[in-house]
Amino acid sequence: MRIAVLSLAALLTAAAPALAQAPTPAQRGPQSQQAPSAPLPAPPPSASTPPASEASPTPVPLHNRPESFAPLARQLLPAVVNISTTQARTARAGRPDMPDIPQAPPGSPFEEFFREFFNRQRPPGQGQPDQPRPPQRRARSLGSGFIVDASGIIVTNNHVIEGADEINVILHDDTTLRAEVVGTDPSTDIAVLRVKTDRPLTAVAFGDSDSAQVGDWVLAIGNPFGLGGSVTAGIISARGRDIRAGRYDDFIQTDAAINRGNSGGPLFNLQGQVIGINTAIYSPSGGSIGIGFAIPSNLAKNIVAQLREPPHRVRRGWLGVNIQQVTDEIAEALRVPGGARGALVARAQDDGPAARAGIRSGDVILRFNGHEVREMRVLPRIVAESPVGSEVPVVIWRDGKEETVRVTLGELPSEPQQAAATPGEPPRPTELSGLGLRVAPISPEMRDRFSLRPEQRGVVVVEVAPDSPAAERGLAPGDVIVEVQQQRVNTPQELQEQIARLRRQNRATALLLVESQSGQRFIPLRLRGPERGSPG
Repeated sequence: MRIAVLSLAALLTAAAPALAQAPTPAQRGPQSQQAPSAPLPAPPPSASTPPASEASPTPVPLHNRPESFAPLARQLLPAVVNISTTQARTARAGRPDMPDIPQAPPGSPFEEFFREFFNRQRPPGQGQPDQPRPPQRRARSLGSGFIVDASGIIVTNNHVIEGADEINVILHDDTTLRAEVVGTDPSTDIAVLRVKTDRPLTAVAFGDSDSAQVGDWVLAIGNPFGLGGSVTAGIISARGRDIRAGRYDDFIQTDAAINRGNSGGPLFNLQGQVIGINTAIYSPSGGSIGIGFAIPSNLAKNIVAQLREPPHRVRRGWLGVNIQQVTDEIAEALRVPGGARGALVARAQDDGPAARAGIRSGDVILRFNGHEVREMRVLPRIVAESPVGSEVPVVIWRDGKEETVRVTLGELPSEPQQAAATPGEPPRPTELSGLGLRVAPISPEMRDRFSLRPEQRGVVVVEVAPDSPAAERGLAPGDVIVEVQQQRVNTPQELQEQIARLRRQNRATALLLVESQSGQRFIPLRLRGPERGSPG
């Protein structure tokens, strides 16, 4: 069965009757839950015990290990809420009582099974033009949230309330309140709600997620499968997880049991502070296997603060660069000290903040506003978290040395600008020996054939030999080679001369700046080694 990363909120329409009979938090009453016991003592030494220098490290005593999480749970439970949403859906024609296809994990055998089963149940003639429009039915979705202001401000996941026609919040004492959306941020999957109440509510505060360490105890409280007020405990398993949910991924991983319906619920430290928003699980079955992910509080609290205030949207800092990962080969080609690190600028967008500050293609961004850029994916997040209009120092690697430039950040546009080139076949190709490439200059005829931009400069790839260094790196016909080793090339002859110069220097790779349909990127092309192919 395929393993997938799943959002926790699930449509529980089919299970709604059973959930209605489930015990509520008020009916259950507080229960103590014991923390895991301390490790067993080591066995007494024997003749076979190795010398102290070879023995295992001495176990670290578990200070601050609570005897029970019950006091903390009693304190926090009133601040955690269940969220129930309804959404109008079209019922199946002729069978308004028939439920929708259950939400099986994508790619699982159940997904195809349910699809085939419900198709067989479809009445004859369904879908014909003369069929009456199917009636509307209400679908129910369940999730979690937590109160951050006693006046009635609640935080949850955007995917919990997205598309909902009606949102209800159920407090710990079973009071149900209608909620309105204050603001949402799909990029980080965060939403802020407001409820009106004539009494102050119990609220919790955000803590410092940066101070949380791998191995720290945490509590997750939420509404899994409609079972509100569920408390589970575990530890922080890892930090900085990228689960490909978005450009700002920086998730906390925990083994505290979280399931569908926990989405939007809080992850607490032992001081009762929210250090994460439970958002996703990694599971082959849809249930908890001890791998859950939470949005760190230091990312969330900035988003929440902006959503609470007019105009109830998030403004993010914008640098205006297209970047890529610095690989070992790129680091060698650019002689970056310390190996592969930083973010390589493939293109500084025209009239963007970076271009105005003098940052250009080929620069490697090593530090941004005092933050180390360990890898490419870190940069978009720390730029986005920076205030719009602020002036920040950016340390770059250029021409074999570090330089510092000061950049005044703009506001991230709603639609990022992209650079593109359209592929085609140029005339009179020139073969680059040993690289598996044929290239040609950009001519007026070629511009028409390729629909290239009038200002496009460089050398166009005509043919790529299979099993060649160029093919290994993903070069394709229609790609435009703009630079070699950060030197502009406008003709095949200039390209050949740069390659020959690098070979005379006994360089292992040539760093090409290539423009394709997806934008600009740097490609390290291997120069040494056997010539395994050339175009036919």
